[in-house]
Amino acid sequence: MKKHIVLILFLLIVIYGCYKDENIISIDSVSETTDLDVDFDTEVVDQEGEIKKDLKLLSLGDSYTIGTSVCETCSYPEQLRSNLISMLGSDMKIELDILATNGWTTADLIKGYETNKLLNDYDLVTLLIGVNNQYQGIQFSVFKKEFEDLIEKTIISANNDETSVIVLSIPDYAYTPFGNQSEVISKDIDRYNLFTSQYCLAKGITYLDITDISREGIENPKLVASDNLHLSKFAYKKFVERLLPVVLKKLPRE
Repeated sequence: MKKHIVLILFLLIVIYGCYKDENIISIDSVSETTDLDVDFDTEVVDQEGEIKKDLKLLSLGDSYTIGTSVCETCSYPEQLRSNLISMLGSDMKIELDILATNGWTTADLIKGYETNKLLNDYDLVTLLIGVNNQYQGIQFSVFKKEFEDLIEKTIISANNDETSVIVLSIPDYAYTPFGNQSEVISKDIDRYNLFTSQYCLAKGITYLDITDISREGIENPKLVASDNLHLSKFAYKKFVERLLPVVLKKLPRE
């Protein structure tokens, strides 16, 4: 169903500090909405050519990927898939694999890779990981090494194509009742995101900043899940609003 533009997206080519690159993407906050269908101009899709009808997507991460404390179809990967089908047509066949578990660290995700023996033919791979390394107080040097290992694995999973990988920044749980606006948590999250954004820049991987969405959680409680810690389906919808224009440019054409 064709939709009209009701959403203005400002794509800023941003990286923390003095670095700038087209693979580092930050977008201004979007207006609050009440449903999970993202409004988007389908003419943008048409201008890019016809997208392949049979797609394979892989989303990697932790509780922010599986959508802890929200419904099964409310996580950002599921919302991304459903919005792509709604936008591109019901004849689209989109296979979505999610490798993520609540509480997973980078080490856990690496073990998950080894256990599940994922294929290397995904059209798009997303990665959102690191908050549990911070929460558990694991040495930052460990995170850096394991994140680098994960990036190599995601590239292999994406047909050895780094342009088919999107890394999402880590949300800031300080802006939840559980986090209690802790400055320590926020500074830690900034440190992690600074490293991952700079590493993605160096590797030519697209990095999408969604941390500011989570930092609206105190002012807008609808963005926080019922457990007072994780994000809500409305927060994940905001993720997808930012992801869609990036994903559409990356999907293979027939």
